[in-house]
Amino acid sequence: MCLGVPGLIEEITGDSPLERLGKVRFGGIARLINLSLVPDAGVGDYVIVHVGIAISQIREEEAAQVFRDLEALDGPSGQE
Repeated sequence: MCLGVPGLIEEITGDSPLERLGKVRFGGIARLINLSLVPDAGVGDYVIVHVGIAISQIREEEAAQVFRDLEALDGPSGQE
């Protein structure tokens, strides 16, 4: 089983398709992610990231649903 997390592409660098990197934001955290497997993804697009590599592109609505699902798994606020 793998865990893929949605993130928003904020910036893209690299001219070569294999060296294409993006600054991807996951909530309050941004990381440099390899974008070579999603050549059509651009700034403002959402991607699913697994171990530092974007493995697919998704719609904003899908990303929002994943965020809601993850928040629901965390349980009610303030409960320990």
